[in-house]
Amino acid sequence: MSVSKFSARSLALSGVIAALYAALSLVSTAMGLGFGTVQLRLSEALCVLPILFPEAVPGLAVGCLVTNLLSPYGAADLIFGTLATLLAAVLTRRIRKRALAPLPTILCNAVIVGALLGYVGAQEEGGVFWTLFALNAFTVGLGEAIACYVLGGVLLTVLPKVPALRRQMPSCS
Repeated sequence: MSVSKFSARSLALSGVIAALYAALSLVSTAMGLGFGTVQLRLSEALCVLPILFPEAVPGLAVGCLVTNLLSPYGAADLIFGTLATLLAAVLTRRIRKRALAPLPTILCNAVIVGALLGYVGAQEEGGVFWTLFALNAFTVGLGEAIACYVLGGVLLTVLPKVPALRRQMPSCS
């Protein structure tokens, strides 16, 4: 989405995606799945949207930022968790094959959030960073894979069939 294409519609769509991300994250947090070693944020299903809508990139970043205001990991998660989502969204936007759309989110979150949780765990519990990083990267990545491939896959299948949205989407295989 270039500055020349910035419009009220783009701003509105970004805002709706940000609000949906934050709301779905709150639901996940209420179920005990929003933060921590085992994460399965329902909102992460939305992370495949940049392949369909460029407006999803800022929307996801803002939604994640708002969500991470509630993080028990404080400023570190606010910065690095949001950075992971923004980086994943930018990379997802560059992908042309829908089957690959979840990969940037899975990898960015596994590495960045896994490292954050490993670091916090090593500081609080006196553990070994690399062991905690490996464990957290695996569990966060697994949660991301479930959210992005299963729930995100449903979005990638259903949204292109919605007539009002069809003309807004690029053609991807």
